Amino acid sequence: MTTPFTPAAGSADFTLPHLSGTNEAATYRKVTWRLVPFLMLCYVVAYLDRVNVGFAKLQMLNDLKFSETVFGLGAGVFFIGYFLFEVPSNVMLHRVGARIWIARIMITWAVISGAFMFVNTPTMFYVMRFLLGIAEAGFFPGIILYLTYWYPAERRARIVATFMTAIPLSGVFGGPLSGWIMESFAGVQGLTGWQWMFVIEAVPAIVMGIAVLLYLDNGIRSAKWLSEGEKQLLEARIAHDAKGKTEHPSLRAMFADRRVWHMALIYFCCVMGQYGLTFWMPTLIKAAGVKGVFNIGMFTAIPYGAAVVAMLLFGRSADKQRERRWHLVVPMLLGAIGLIGSAQAGSNTGMAVAFLTLAAAGVLTSAPLFWSLPTAFLGGTAAAAGIAAINSVGNLAGFASPYLIGWLKDLTQSTNSAMYVLAAVLVAGCFAVLNVPARLVNR
Repeated sequence: MTTPFTPAAGSADFTLPHLSGTNEAATYRKVTWRLVPFLMLCYVVAYLDRVNVGFAKLQMLNDLKFSETVFGLGAGVFFIGYFLFEVPSNVMLHRVGARIWIARIMITWAVISGAFMFVNTPTMFYVMRFLLGIAEAGFFPGIILYLTYWYPAERRARIVATFMTAIPLSGVFGGPLSGWIMESFAGVQGLTGWQWMFVIEAVPAIVMGIAVLLYLDNGIRSAKWLSEGEKQLLEARIAHDAKGKTEHPSLRAMFADRRVWHMALIYFCCVMGQYGLTFWMPTLIKAAGVKGVFNIGMFTAIPYGAAVVAMLLFGRSADKQRERRWHLVVPMLLGAIGLIGSAQAGSNTGMAVAFLTLAAAGVLTSAPLFWSLPTAFLGGTAAAAGIAAINSVGNLAGFASPYLIGWLKDLTQSTNSAMYVLAAVLVAGCFAVLNVPARLVNR
């Protein structure tokens, strides 16, 4: 299917001898500075609204008398709504364009996130988390798809890794911010600190949603800030990259592709570690002996800060060496070691934070490096639906992981057994990665 924002027809054979390598590098720098910081800011806002419930938990459970299992189920049910609407949302983005659809997603989830201030029963908590998942469905895979419109495979790992540093950056800034709001606004106008946190942190999503409508272009051809020569160069690179990619004639054919499901399995393992860590990081820091919501927020910034550095270094190395599998396996193994170590550290604050830092650097780095695998062989509509399908199935781990941890914590009065399970899942994912043929993904 041809859309107005995919590479121009016939550009696969287009050559630009008058444009030197320096001009090409300058063009990609121009694109990167125009798009990536803005998309990162959008994702910081998105991820903060998705996981700030982990900070709300520090007050919310006591105020509303929720058990750990209730919280885990509520945190995870977000991903059921996400799963059900992910593919249709991404296909819609591919049809109507990124600008309108991403703006719609951001404004919708902002309204729902702010409405969490009214939650007062487990059922209401579950319903609101489910609706938030529906609202946000398609945002992350939509951005991944959108980046394939601009960058060929050999540049994509570093760009996706840079974009996804928004996850740990949301922790670096969001942790202290959430802690400060919850301490400073507690009791203001008769509302609790966690209620104020949901309201205040929803505002940036509305602002950014409006900014998307004014700033973002659907693709290369509609970018007025590019010259015609720059557009042709970018289109030629994308068209050349599309050679050899799979373009399924129908959604049914895409779902019948066993490689798509293999990718979903790998991503499921990555996400198990990711959300097990991000939803429970404040609780794990508190268990290590840190007191006070603001102090807990400050300590969570340490693991997330290390993750930013690791993501950039691994992404750059993966593109430079054109090697994808081991660049994914190594951080997954580091994440597993960090999770096991954090369980063994107990109340030793220094050791616990050190191992959580290793876990965050490994687990959060694995996600962007994973996306260099499926985008290496999926193209066109297959990419739109395939990326969404992989992300939605993989994100079911976002339901399983927090619910599993909550249930095990209620059962054993400790998070240790849950950390061991998450580590085992990450190791299993490493074997699944190494089962992918290198020739398929090393581009």
